[in-house]
Amino acid sequence: MSVAGLSYAALSTGPVTSTAVKVSNQASCRTVDGAIVAYVAQHGAAPKRTADLKPYVNGDISAYRIVRGQAAGPGCA
Repeated sequence: MSVAGLSYAALSTGPVTSTAVKVSNQASCRTVDGAIVAYVAQHGAAPKRTADLKPYVNGDISAYRIVRGQAAGPGCA
């Protein structure tokens, strides 16, 4: 690879940064479970929808659902 090609690759961080931001904005199963616990502590009942958890989670939880009071989705056992 030429010096110009290496320089472009080193300075062109847009695609890499974009992917990193998308991944960092995704919540984990543990995060969703923690949000469920916080919701129950405050409301005394399990949440019905993941939308109920939005105030307790920073990040995207659209890949998860609530099944019998626990998070179900990527990374969940």
